[in-house]
Amino acid sequence: MASSRIGLVGLAVMGENLALNIERNGFPITVYNRTGDKTDALLAGRAKGKRFTGAKSVQDLVRSLERPRRIVLMVKAGAPVDDMIGQLAPLLEPGDILIDGGNSHFADTRRREAALKAKGLLFIGSGVSGGEEGALWGPSLMPGGPKEAYEQLRPVWEKIAAKVDDGPCVTYIGPDGAGHFVKMIHNGIEYGDMQLIAESYDVLRQVLGLEAPKLAEIFEEWNRGLLSSFLIEITGKVLRRKDEETGKWLVDLILDKAGQKGTGKWMSQIALDLGVPIPTVNSAVEGRILSAHKDDRVRASKVLPGPKVEPWKGNPKELVDAVRDALYASKICSYAQGLFMMKTASDEYQWSLDLGEIARIWKGGCIIRAQFLDLIKNVYRKNPGLPNLLLDDHFRAWVTEAQPRWRSVVRLAQERGIPVLAMSASLAYYDSVRAQRLPLNLTQAQRDFFGAHTYERIDKPGKGPFHTEWGA
Repeated sequence: MASSRIGLVGLAVMGENLALNIERNGFPITVYNRTGDKTDALLAGRAKGKRFTGAKSVQDLVRSLERPRRIVLMVKAGAPVDDMIGQLAPLLEPGDILIDGGNSHFADTRRREAALKAKGLLFIGSGVSGGEEGALWGPSLMPGGPKEAYEQLRPVWEKIAAKVDDGPCVTYIGPDGAGHFVKMIHNGIEYGDMQLIAESYDVLRQVLGLEAPKLAEIFEEWNRGLLSSFLIEITGKVLRRKDEETGKWLVDLILDKAGQKGTGKWMSQIALDLGVPIPTVNSAVEGRILSAHKDDRVRASKVLPGPKVEPWKGNPKELVDAVRDALYASKICSYAQGLFMMKTASDEYQWSLDLGEIARIWKGGCIIRAQFLDLIKNVYRKNPGLPNLLLDDHFRAWVTEAQPRWRSVVRLAQERGIPVLAMSASLAYYDSVRAQRLPLNLTQAQRDFFGAHTYERIDKPGKGPFHTEWGA
């Protein structure tokens, strides 16, 4: 007899914590893992005495669920998702719902949704953000797929999501792959945020010679102001942690090689396909790639000279404040890029994304949760068609006022040979967006010279294209 209201496949850290969250919020659950020892360990440990059922097979899982069945897949993206769908689909009935809660590529989600629809099954691709703590206590959830499928899932997702002042951090994102696309954008913005924070830390560390605890004080102060966010908060905590073995600051002992799981790279690749400029995120991805080439950098450091650096003679507080403002201005540009990419994809795939609502559900639970997302929410609720966040009155005024300090920080870093890939990319993006005329007229002339690609003329609008025999 069916005993559970929902099922979950995949008991790695995220899956296990999400299952505990679901059960804690009133939904008896059946769990299944390819290796049964994880299921047994969960039932004998953290789930003991709770409304959990352990399935030994996918057949047991399906039999245990009330109809329409709802099964959450928390397995590794790619082939493992297709493999699990292949095992489950023949056992399901029309109207049953599969929910992919992993970081799947949105194009795979579109493909899977269409294939399962042909069999009468419903498929949701739901971004889940917040890490293991978020999964357990309240993530931000980004479900996309058939609206009727989400309505079946909504009571569960609204219960387990993080809660903020204006509701649970979940909303219906849009059809087919919209949910996983928005999660990818979230992760790309996360890459940008983290790179910008690292660059700000590096400027203060190198120019002012500050040790970790003093840097922690600065980030803790920033977290009480306009930069208030989860990532700024944990930066302060990271900088305060001492290594128990050596007594040194742990951050100073960590090798400067950052990993990545691919969602940032996907955003860069898809932005190229959509023709959307996202230089801040691209720089963050490249920053991680550069960091991986540690041995090459060490060799290069011995033969490639940098500028001669004089001791800092300015007011330390003025520099700290300037770096804070440069970080915030760069962050605004990063979000502007992500929001524009979502708008472009929404038009391309006819998703009707609500950017204000997406900003709202990112206010809690997720990794990029930040105070200023409430401002972004209000901006897009007031003006859903806003072409670029920088054109909003509030953000335009703020960046205009902060612009001299932003430029001074980038200039200072460049003069001292401190790489600020994302911060300088954000500034270049700002200058490109506001440029009435870019030098690409020369580029187009070159293209016409060597490839007869033609061009338009500013003095003859609408009368082109034109071509010149440049060698004549």
